[in-house]
Amino acid sequence: MFQINKDETLIDKALGGSERSWVGLVKRYEGLVYNYCLRMTFNSSDAMDLMQEVFLAVYRNLPSYRGQGQFKGWMMRIAANKTTDFLRSRGRNPLHRAGEVTDDSFDNDGLFQSRASSHTIDPASHLAQTNKNQQIKEVLNKLSDDHKQVVELKFFQHFTFEEISQQTGVSVNTLKTRLYTALNKLKGFSEIQNAL
Repeated sequence: MFQINKDETLIDKALGGSERSWVGLVKRYEGLVYNYCLRMTFNSSDAMDLMQEVFLAVYRNLPSYRGQGQFKGWMMRIAANKTTDFLRSRGRNPLHRAGEVTDDSFDNDGLFQSRASSHTIDPASHLAQTNKNQQIKEVLNKLSDDHKQVVELKFFQHFTFEEISQQTGVSVNTLKTRLYTALNKLKGFSEIQNAL
């Protein structure tokens, strides 16, 4: 509740011309938006460009935000739309630059982490985690954009089906069906990979 009230305060002040409040909104959500874009594109440069496009669209459309639902959901719907447009412009198959996002770029919560990590990992654990992350990326890339989006929002961003529905404009039942289908596909891909 406190976060919602703080968002409303920042939005009101930003609409009143406060640059500091706008920067506060951006700082609050830039990690969330960047990680979403990164997970959808698997490319840090594209994710950064998309994040900037998202915040530009949020800034331009902020006067039309009516306060129905959470600001975070409204903003993530813009992020989802921008990402979908980007993926479609790339033929629904985003380009991956080798080495741009490494397998150890994600922490245990699935959030992007800096390469300048202060902890040391033994080589065997690092190799196992690298292989696991690579397999997850490969399997997620085999999903359609709609399926990848619902998996991302439900499991990595921890949104409820109702929040995802608000963001995407898709009914809760359709989202549940997409998630069920995606999980079955992921299970199938995993079983095939394990058989090889």
